[in-house]
Amino acid sequence: MDKPFAITLDIGTSRANKTGSWRTERAVYTNRMPPCNDSCPAGENVQAWLYDAEAGGEGYERAWRTIMEDNPFPAVMGRVCYHPCETACNRGQLDEAVGINSVERFVGDEAIRQGWTVSVDVAPTGKRVLVVGAGPSGLAAAYHLARRGHSVTIKEAGPMAGGMMRFGIPRYRLARDVLDAEVQRILDLGVTLELDTKVSDLESLRRDYDAVFLAVGAQLGKRAYIPAGEAAHVLDAVSMLRDLEAGEKPLLGRRVAVYGGGNTAMDAARTAKRLGASEAVVVYRRTQDRMPAHESELREAEDEGVLFKWLTTIKQVDSGRLLVERMELDDSGFPQPTGEVEELDADSLVLALGQETDLTLLDGVPGLVVEDGVVAVGGDMMTGCAGVFAGGDMVPYERSVTVAVGHGKRAARQIDAWLSSEAPEPAVRPALATFDTLNTWYYSDAPRAHRPVLDRARRESTFDEVVLGHDETTALLEARRCLSCGNCFECDNCYGVCPDNAVIKLGTGEKYLIDLDYCKGCGLCVAECPSGAIQMVPEQI
Repeated sequence: MDKPFAITLDIGTSRANKTGSWRTERAVYTNRMPPCNDSCPAGENVQAWLYDAEAGGEGYERAWRTIMEDNPFPAVMGRVCYHPCETACNRGQLDEAVGINSVERFVGDEAIRQGWTVSVDVAPTGKRVLVVGAGPSGLAAAYHLARRGHSVTIKEAGPMAGGMMRFGIPRYRLARDVLDAEVQRILDLGVTLELDTKVSDLESLRRDYDAVFLAVGAQLGKRAYIPAGEAAHVLDAVSMLRDLEAGEKPLLGRRVAVYGGGNTAMDAARTAKRLGASEAVVVYRRTQDRMPAHESELREAEDEGVLFKWLTTIKQVDSGRLLVERMELDDSGFPQPTGEVEELDADSLVLALGQETDLTLLDGVPGLVVEDGVVAVGGDMMTGCAGVFAGGDMVPYERSVTVAVGHGKRAARQIDAWLSSEAPEPAVRPALATFDTLNTWYYSDAPRAHRPVLDRARRESTFDEVVLGHDETTALLEARRCLSCGNCFECDNCYGVCPDNAVIKLGTGEKYLIDLDYCKGCGLCVAECPSGAIQMVPEQI
């Protein structure tokens, strides 16, 4: 007589029936690309450092070191980055995006408070690299090159390092002690910085180095022809901000007009208010929805009493007044004059019409291609001259601190590969973790914590930082709002819901293994994974 089925089971287990033989699909753990990582111009592993920050305590340092693998300016970036990662954040479709930028600022500030440092852990290569320009791109490249063992010299035309981070971003957005601390950390790696050293003959200088990275910022304000009387007071925003940083206070008068619609225009108008102007008005020839300034910059300017005159262009400048003309947009969105003019009281006019790069240092360098005021580079960031790379504002990409830092990292990787005659490993980009791949039912409600701001009275009378940082409790709660899109965070859901006990826990930090002898491919683990970190793939027969 046959034994009952229960007696045929292996001792100590109820899995004698190997249901894996039924399977036509199998569950596979996967790492999708989180949208925050995908959209970061600096190439940060955002989700990874948020995961570390969620632990608090020692987790903050782990988070900081993860950031530092890609970006040497977390405290700076936590203040000036326009956080496209938050625009892409899947949580924005659930309630509000995770305050990634605010957590990065907290982690960066904590590193400065604690005195955390990085080191060079490789042997010197003996290779010498010249970096021209000590702005965000040049400093980032120097940082990554130094950590790869190369000897780096930065030649900077100005009196201080930082480039547009120092001379283009006012102190109320970026405290200088924060910038100084993060620049010094890079120099402490052994990077040589030569200030007040303008490179005028790159062709002869580059022979002394094995490679060159050009990172000259766009520090020349664009000019426009506007008829002006002899007593008219006209200056450009870039020069105004640079002179202010150098200790020269511009004389603007009580009524200041700023011509332009970008972030520099917002900075110029807000700076004018802090310098004593009773009225600062931004004149822009298009409508508000078409202005290039970021929404946060516009909102903060409005909060500080900056006025706006839309669909308006300036026809003439005289002492104490402007002659302006009303514009209207045609079908293509281009502003056209209407012939309707009026006078606007203004003691000074600040031009904020964009910036250009001084490329005279490139004269005589063979192979370089310059078009529309920028240098052409390949996918490896190399110019047409072998061994000369370029990045930041002087190449045809979007201009921002974050983009410049990303260029510095990317160029350092390519320079390192070129110096070693080895091609860098191609980056593998997994599929994007979209909102529809998540199971948001498992996530609790967690309202976003917005950063506090300085009161308006102090904002209008001082250059103190306007946007303040989170305290530890708030930063921790904000980090924990992350949905961990596309990546396993060991919640044990798959382990708990598997009807065949086919999911095996490997231990903390080791995640899970699926026992294919018993996984029948039901897909329940996939359906119940909060972060979309498991997918079904056809079984190979």
